[in-house]
Amino acid sequence: MLHRFANPTRFLSLLDIAQPAALVLWAVLLPYGLYLALLASPADYLQGETVRIMYVHVPAAWLALFVYAGMATAAFCGLVWRHVVAEEFARAAAPLGAGFTFICLVTGALWGQPTWGTWWVWDARLTSVLVLFFFYLGYMALVRAFDDRQRGLDAGAVLLLIGAVNLPIVKFSVDWWNTLHQPASVLRLDGPTIHPSLLAPLLAMAVAFLALFIWLVALRLRTALIMRRLANQALRGENV
Repeated sequence: MLHRFANPTRFLSLLDIAQPAALVLWAVLLPYGLYLALLASPADYLQGETVRIMYVHVPAAWLALFVYAGMATAAFCGLVWRHVVAEEFARAAAPLGAGFTFICLVTGALWGQPTWGTWWVWDARLTSVLVLFFFYLGYMALVRAFDDRQRGLDAGAVLLLIGAVNLPIVKFSVDWWNTLHQPASVLRLDGPTIHPSLLAPLLAMAVAFLALFIWLVALRLRTALIMRRLANQALRGENV
């Protein structure tokens, strides 16, 4: 399956299905999730109305990790098998992942101020997410730092694989160290500890965020693959 969709033409046919499906899913789930998050769900008994920041903050945090993990996997495939689609996916996904990470950091600060009494602390979770953001920025800068496009992609792929070490730190930092950030309440081996009235809008928003990412990365990836094909055709024409 992996090698089958390494062919850009075949992968573009897959995007013809995935892209509109993701757009429809996002268009349906986003208003539904916002309705649940802002109107139907109750305020938290401790945090009050500020808990509603969670419905943006947590999905953004999940996507920040998910996108980087996907990019690191694509980087490995690009380095080992020279998959064109994998290389272009990492490059197409990077600004989106950085955007989700930025949203996570900003909404975390907005949530932290009334909860902790400060906008920022050098907490293990917060610091490791900030490091993740810098890895995104570093990758985007590095792939553009070389005149040879392939060398830039290879250098960026190596950076992505190094940065993947930070992912388990982000995930398990609240378990490994004494931090202000609350421990996981949804993605737990023993099941969610969050009340269903809060969990439903959270999951709806998370799937809406994921659908938005799929649609946007598909749009960027389609453009990148077409541009790469045209560049290769132009190069072959010059060599004839």
